[in-house]
Parts: sequence; C-alpha cells; structure tokens
Amino acid sequence: MHYYGTSSINEKGHLTIGGVDTIELANEFGTPLYVYDTQLIRERARGFKETFEKLGVSSQVAYASKAFSSIAMIQLIAEEGLSLDVVSGGELYTALKAGFDPEKIHFHGNNKSPEEIAMALDANIGCFVVDNFYEIELLSRICAEKDKSASILLRVTPGIEAHTHDYILTGQEDSKFGFDLQNGQAEEALKMVLKDRYFNVLGLHCHIGSQIFETTGFIMAAEKMIEKMAAWSTALDFKAQVLNLGGGFGIRYTKEDEPLAPGKYVEDIITKVKQLMTEHQLSMPEIWIEPGRSLTGDAGTTLYKIGSSKHVPDVRNYLAVDGGMSDNIRPALYNARYEAVIANRPEDKADSIVSIAGKCCESGDMLIWDLPITKHEPGDVLAVFCTGAYGYAMANNYNRIPRPAVVFAENGQAELVIERESYEDLIRHDLPLKHSGVDVK
Repeated sequence: MHYYGTSSINEKGHLTIGGVDTIELANEFGTPLYVYDTQLIRERARGFKETFEKLGVSSQVAYASKAFSSIAMIQLIAEEGLSLDVVSGGELYTALKAGFDPEKIHFHGNNKSPEEIAMALDANIGCFVVDNFYEIELLSRICAEKDKSASILLRVTPGIEAHTHDYILTGQEDSKFGFDLQNGQAEEALKMVLKDRYFNVLGLHCHIGSQIFETTGFIMAAEKMIEKMAAWSTALDFKAQVLNLGGGFGIRYTKEDEPLAPGKYVEDIITKVKQLMTEHQLSMPEIWIEPGRSLTGDAGTTLYKIGSSKHVPDVRNYLAVDGGMSDNIRPALYNARYEAVIANRPEDKADSIVSIAGKCCESGDMLIWDLPITKHEPGDVLAVFCTGAYGYAMANNYNRIPRPAVVFAENGQAELVIERESYEDLIRHDLPLKHSGVDVK
C-alpha cells in the first residue's frame, strides 16, 4: 500500500498522520473526520517556490483556495509566503478574516457581483482576473464610483485543453470562462482595458484543465499566449508584466496515477517560456501559477467508522460508513476514484473485496467500488486517502447531515481547525411559520 506524506504505521499497528494515531483522532474528534498532513502541504508549497528561485525567475505561487478554504488553511498558506486566489465574496471574506495580505489576493470568477467587486476594491486586493466584457464595464464603473484603480489580468482561452495525459488543440470557444484568443475577443478586450484610465493591465491568464500529469499542455498554451504577446507588443505597445499559466497540476489518487513533482512542472514550463521570450525578443514577465489540489489533495485523509454491510450473492459486498456524498461528492459527480485501508489494521493482507457505500438516501452514494480490504467489523476506522481537495470545500448538508470536523496534524500534534457542525447549526437560519399552530421547541 502506498502511503502519503508523513503517514506511517506506529507500534500499535495503526495508521498515523503527522505522527498522530488516526484511531486516537477518530476517538477524540469523531467521524467522519478530515485530517490534513500539514507538513506535506508545506513541502509542496516550497517545491513550487524554490524551483522558481533556483531558476532565477520572478514569480507568484498563488494557492487556489477553492480546493479548501478555512481561516487556518489561509494562515498556513501565508506562513509559506504564497499568494492566494479567491472566486467569491465568501472566499475573500475568509482570507481577510485570516489576516491575509490583500495585496497578494487575486480575484477570479466569471460572474463577480457588484457587491463582491466593491468589497475587493475596498480591501485593496492585488489583482482582478477579468473574465468577460460585462466585467470590464462593471469593474470600470465601480472603480470610477470609488475613484480607485484596479490591477487586472485578462483571462484568455488559448485553444488548449489538458487533462491527465491527454491534451487537445481546440478553438475552446464553448467555455464559460475567458476571452477567446483565436477569434479576436481577447484583442478587443485588451484594447478596451488599455484605454481605461482605471485599469493597470498587468498581463494575461489562462487555465487549461485539471489533474494534469505532463507539461506538454502548459507549454502549448504558453506558445499560443506568447505569440499573441509578441504581436500585441508591436501593434498595441502592450508589454505584459505577468504571464499566469494557471493550475491543474495532478496528484496521485490511485496507483495508476503518475504525477510529476512540483518542481518538475515549474522547471519544464520555465525553460520553454524563457526560450520563447528570447525568440520573440520580449522581456521575461513575472510568472504566476495557481496550485490548489496539488497542495492539499493528497495531504488530506478522511476517517470514517464502519457500520452496516450487505452481501448480494454472486454480485457484490457492500460496506457502509458514517459519511458519504455529504462529505465527498466527487465520486457521485465525476466517478472519482480513491484508495483506502482499515486504519487500525492497515498492514493486514486484504482478504475480500467490498464496495464502500455512504449513508445518504441515494443509490449513487458510493465512495469506492471494489476495494480490496482486510477483515473488518462495525466500529473499525476506514481511512480514505487523498480527500484534501474539494472534500470539505464541496461538503453539504444533504439529509441534514452535519459537515465533519477538520484537524491539522504535524510533528505528533493535532489541532482542531474546523469544528463539527451540530444539529443546532443545521437549523440556525431556519424560521418557523408565523401563523402555524405548531409550537417550535
């Protein structure tokens, strides 16, 4: 079995994370429970940053907080000297409450509201990633009302889509994000923002996909963007200070996945960008990237208690846990795949095949199909690996199930960073009917 980060087996034969016994964590904080190996997050962050430094390239590594946002997580990112991407007023509010430097915040999104834009301008954030013509007009108007300028990047679609080992050249016109680089929209947008006195146009942004295991797609996107940068340098006197190549760096969910090390992504991309800038006789811009999943994904493990089981002869063995699509909706949405072990006996040889079912009232609430597993019984702890990205971030209260707690583990210490929701939390915003004859307790 492949273990992640600081995970290991202790003298009791239990799985540990950050030097902390997962069985003790489950007993102390309850289940389901998200446990983060914060040392692994730090190592990944440093892997990206230090490679840029080694290559002598000015850069920003911005954590894409949609992967997992909380006050403690944002504080951890600040400790590692990263910048931050937000895509909503809620993510921005969390960052500001965490004390994050607003000048290092980049605001993304294809439909920012006037209230969100005003909030970001009042906070003096570092950059807006402008996504469409409506946003250009809206941001300009609000800047004028407040008599404030805004630094911006234009998000463009470079005609490259990349996922895992596949990359596709496409017009990419059928996307809700960005200005198309091929049909003239991007150039039209650039002309508009360059004429607007409220905008400081820093450069260009793209995002080509997710869970990418190779650098080919990033390099192809860079070629398309730098070609346009060269043309616009001459035609529009536009000198890009920033080239943001987005995120999407892959992680290992199962043994079939073979991602690159953080530094390898950076090294290959920067080598090519330097070459292209030289060929086009352009000054090297600051390079920004946006890792999210690659920082938190395999640093997170979800602990569950095993409950009921069902044997369907000659078909399948179901094993149910005390969570499911309410804390990890990715298998239901994307058919996402995971590996797992019995945390109190992780090294025991698997002697059966089961399918892990959640407790939600949906036949599609399945976490793992056909998992090899050792002997087990109700009350055992199941550890599902690589749930640190889009687990808590997409958690929900379906069936009025409270969202789990979150714990950070490092150097043998565990710290509760998000409390488990209570039943009282679930009804906190419910209002009774004003004229009902039924009394609310």
